[in-house]
Amino acid sequence: MPGVPPTRFVFLGPEGTFSEQALKSVPAADRGVLTAARSVPECLDAVRGGDADAALVPLENSIGGQVGVTLDELAGGEPLMITREVVLPVQFVLAARDARPLDAIRSIAAHPQAGIQCRDWLRTHTPGASVVDVLSNATAAIGAAEGEFDAAVCAQIGAERYRLHILAKDIADNPDAMTRFALVSRPGPPPPPTGDDLTTLAVYISHDRVGALLAVLTELSVRGINLTRIESRPTGERLGRYVFFLDCGGHVADLQMGEALQALRRICADVRFLGSYPRADIHAEPPPRPAPGLSDADFADAAAWLRRIRGSGTG
Repeated sequence: MPGVPPTRFVFLGPEGTFSEQALKSVPAADRGVLTAARSVPECLDAVRGGDADAALVPLENSIGGQVGVTLDELAGGEPLMITREVVLPVQFVLAARDARPLDAIRSIAAHPQAGIQCRDWLRTHTPGASVVDVLSNATAAIGAAEGEFDAAVCAQIGAERYRLHILAKDIADNPDAMTRFALVSRPGPPPPPTGDDLTTLAVYISHDRVGALLAVLTELSVRGINLTRIESRPTGERLGRYVFFLDCGGHVADLQMGEALQALRRICADVRFLGSYPRADIHAEPPPRPAPGLSDADFADAAAWLRRIRGSGTG
């Protein structure tokens, strides 16, 4: 129900993943029931089907880029809405069932993204080991705990959950790597604006129009809306057909954002609103200040001026 805090949460499992760690940073999750799901589609279907109030799923990584399956799920199927973002520093450990020298390790389980982010460290410190792709960081930890692999690249929460010995900490090649997660619920009133918000959209451009994507960007630019991310994903229709995911600075309640959404609705083949929500505190830079004439107050003043002209003929 709108306005009722979620109490049943589902996250990309198994237990001991970065997703679980990120979810535990959400205040309401401390008092809720947390359930692991096997995949992103399973997470989101649990919300769609009413088996969970909210799902915590990965959106993008600062090294590996977008999480395509999440974007595809948000663009298609029964609509869902992002109500919160969580940005988590990604700190990997190398863990095993017992203490052992690194040069004795012959097999390492790792999620493909984790393997990419730790590739140089592993090549330098475990040159005799082969890295085997597994479904998640927690799956890697489980594999090491059961002796299927000599070691695992995983989150510390996973090493602790499955009682592994940590052989090395902070093994990521880029110590500043972060993963961005989205808390997703069924559609309802968005969280109220905070003055530092993001709005996420899935935009289907009109492919029979020259400059269709430029027209989308222009509608945002002329209203002073800062585009913080743009990603494309194939629609699955045929080659050359894409849906564009936009993260825009601002809230749907803002006048300039409202105007922009109306304009996109007019010129695009389709627009799916995916939510307006507070920016995570961990973002390194504050949102840019609007140019003169492009603040919310400026838009309100211009709208009032137009109403006076329409009503009395004088401004």
